[in-house]
Amino acid sequence: MILFLPLLFCAAVLSAQVADRETYLSEIVAELGKRWPESRTLNLVFHGHSVPAGYARTPVVNTLQAYPHQVLCGVKDRFPNAVVNVITTAIGGEQSEQGAARFEAEVLTHRPDVLFIDYALNDRQIGLERSEKAWRAMIEAALARNIKVILMTPTPDLSEDIRSDEARLYPFVQMIRRLAAEYHVGLADPYACFRSRAEAGEKISSYMAQVNHPDARGHAIVAEEILRWFY
Repeated sequence: MILFLPLLFCAAVLSAQVADRETYLSEIVAELGKRWPESRTLNLVFHGHSVPAGYARTPVVNTLQAYPHQVLCGVKDRFPNAVVNVITTAIGGEQSEQGAARFEAEVLTHRPDVLFIDYALNDRQIGLERSEKAWRAMIEAALARNIKVILMTPTPDLSEDIRSDEARLYPFVQMIRRLAAEYHVGLADPYACFRSRAEAGEKISSYMAQVNHPDARGHAIVAEEILRWFY
């Protein structure tokens, strides 16, 4: 089952252009609430790197503790009659250019109802310009097929100070927030959630399995941020 934690306020200042959390997935939520024989199967697809793939202390993969599975548990708790597939297309070590290259064949083929994209941690390898180009390609390909898209800011990397605007990850966080506003899609902002905890004096290391991978409690923070789109 999903681990429910007392969450601090996620202090992200979201643009008014970001999709409305109360209405963006209203059609999906309505489908989830239907019963057989009126219901249909819905596919939630999680695309990204090692974190959504479930890597903990490498090479261990804790699939059932990772946030995609915790999201499934949370959705099923609220919608017990729903038929929901959680499909994870994430690959450990991958960055967004690689994810974009296989997007048509390995992501869109699953016919997502909702698509989540989480690549920022590894996109430091390719830089902001190349990263933004790849994110745009994936977003636009999904929107062309009327898929609901939720962009994910990164989970922490303990080698950086998440409280600092000078952290290497922070420009990628800003880019993701900006793209969510520009394309009027959803935004889940785990970075803001973890940052607010750090600023309140919590040790972020207590939510991590290793320097760049959350443990089950860390994944629960991400899952709760995502599940707000389904409530």
